Amino acid sequence: MREIVLDTETTGFEPSEGDRLVEIGGVELFNHVPTGRVYHQYINPQRSMPQSAFEVHGLGDDFLADKPLFAEVAEAFLDFIGDAKLVIHNAAFDMKFLNAELGWLGKPLLPMEQAIDTLAIARRKFPGSPASLDALCRRFGVDNSAREKHGALLDSEILAEVYLELIGGQQPGLELSSVQTPSTQSIDNGRLRARPRPAPLPSRVSEKEKAAHAAFVESLGQSALWRTVT
Repeated sequence: MREIVLDTETTGFEPSEGDRLVEIGGVELFNHVPTGRVYHQYINPQRSMPQSAFEVHGLGDDFLADKPLFAEVAEAFLDFIGDAKLVIHNAAFDMKFLNAELGWLGKPLLPMEQAIDTLAIARRKFPGSPASLDALCRRFGVDNSAREKHGALLDSEILAEVYLELIGGQQPGLELSSVQTPSTQSIDNGRLRARPRPAPLPSRVSEKEKAAHAAFVESLGQSALWRTVT
């Protein structure tokens, strides 16, 4: 199964108001294992960069002036993603911009069914908890110390680690090695198969979350069903 973990940077929030893509980054996974293939492209948006957007990603007018237009890189981008599933955090945002750019060129749009939204997965899995990429990095212990500003390729690499944890905690790692860890994976007829971890993962519930839960149970009164559960 081929997937592309994808991220974009833009000049703002709405292509319908003239905002454009300025960066695309993608990391290829095959059977949930990074292959080492990546896609990375800066794009000239043919407009000035608002200060608010510059403060997010640091991509200014001078830097982007000599970069190709989306029209010049569209085919290479489409060839890279093919029909792979697109793993995106807040997929509606990135897909909106990608399809706007494709639509302006008269090219077929990417169907939303092609996208896997990690934000939606996180909200289902951890209802009521913060679900930003930074929050998920803290939850899963993913190192995002290099993320001083948003960057499409770096964020894709970080999201790839987060995604592998979200889908079950099976983290083969981003070391692009052909040798898999015997304790967590085995090969069966050429396909990777998960095996039990040698030791359970530490609790991912923070002390703040534990305290909030305890306060909630306390508010239910002495007859609350949860007080009888051990």
